[in-house]
Amino acid sequence: MQKRALVVGLGIAGMSAAVGLRRAGWTPVIIERAPERRTGGYFINLTPEGMRAAEDLGLDTLHTRNPEHGTTWSLSRRGHRRPALGWLDLPGRPTAMVRGDVEAALWRQVRPHGDDGVEVRFATAPSRIVEDGAAVQVLLEDSSTGRRYRESFDLVVGADGLRSTVRRLAFGPHERFMTDWNAMVCAFPLPEQAPSFGAQDSLISARSGRAVWVFGLADRAPTALLTYCTRDIDAQFAGDRAERLRAVFDDMDHPAVRHVLDALPTTTDCLFDSVHQVKMDRWNTGRVVLAGDAAWCLNLFSGMGTTAALKGGAELGRVLVERPDDLAAALTEWEARLRPFITAHQRMARLKHQWFVPTNRALVGVRALALHLAVSARRTVTETRLLQAAAPVPDRV
Repeated sequence: MQKRALVVGLGIAGMSAAVGLRRAGWTPVIIERAPERRTGGYFINLTPEGMRAAEDLGLDTLHTRNPEHGTTWSLSRRGHRRPALGWLDLPGRPTAMVRGDVEAALWRQVRPHGDDGVEVRFATAPSRIVEDGAAVQVLLEDSSTGRRYRESFDLVVGADGLRSTVRRLAFGPHERFMTDWNAMVCAFPLPEQAPSFGAQDSLISARSGRAVWVFGLADRAPTALLTYCTRDIDAQFAGDRAERLRAVFDDMDHPAVRHVLDALPTTTDCLFDSVHQVKMDRWNTGRVVLAGDAAWCLNLFSGMGTTAALKGGAELGRVLVERPDDLAAALTEWEARLRPFITAHQRMARLKHQWFVPTNRALVGVRALALHLAVSARRTVTETRLLQAAAPVPDRV
């Protein structure tokens, strides 16, 4: 009899897990709290490791959007601009896209309307999870009808994000696992590029405790990221979001910053949330396992969330193929393979946090100096290569 798995969450981690499970011979069922699938989204990137995981999952139609002609500009307090290093200039040559590009590619793999597609139930969430050793009994609720019903599965995969319902039901309250970073992020697509900049340009305006980023992309308008530090997280969710952000960035009076703030009230696709990481001693208990942000949330500053989600799904399918008759051993091996990668990038996120938004004035200066030296070094390398290419080739004797 084919084994059944309930995957909670239709995001990148959930669909990756479903593809991995199906490749291992399981029958996954995906439930999603939202009434429909999300599209669009903000800037994300994949490292080479993430691209390999995408290939492992069969994502051969993944849309990439690396800008071909754009320049990254740093905006000074006085409104001046100068060339800078952007996110795509980091070591490892990350590949640019938006969240919806990866989700669309995974959706084509899931194929919910095909004969061999994965069953997807929208407006559905778990309200109780009970393991009896041989199976997991899950009480499900359809919010569109109010209907509640029980169903049995051989495995439950919680891929339902930072504030995971599965994690709360099977492992305990969020406070046990979520670390506070005293920071907020707001990410959303812009309708058009800021005035006086090239269509694929990227922009950075960073002050102590606040930063505005615009990520230029190929074949679509840029996306924006507003991030700032605060010790009163709860207060950030009170009142109008756009007005609060205007107050935070009020003195950053650059036309490009005003352009971003003016676009915020009209967007229908926006992430506005506090920044956390999830740290757990283990990601599985019996026949319940967590994946993606529910398990390890590297957070947006890491730039590795999508790579980790794809890698988690690909590895899950791999270990289940290798250990088809021993679920406990397979999940233990899955975690052992992923844990070093996750731990390393959770630590790296602290350093990358300062790249996104320096948390004090001293670090603003350190960041500015480091960027200046890096840009100068890159310019020197480029000029040397151009001179070498233009130099005449000596005649051979």
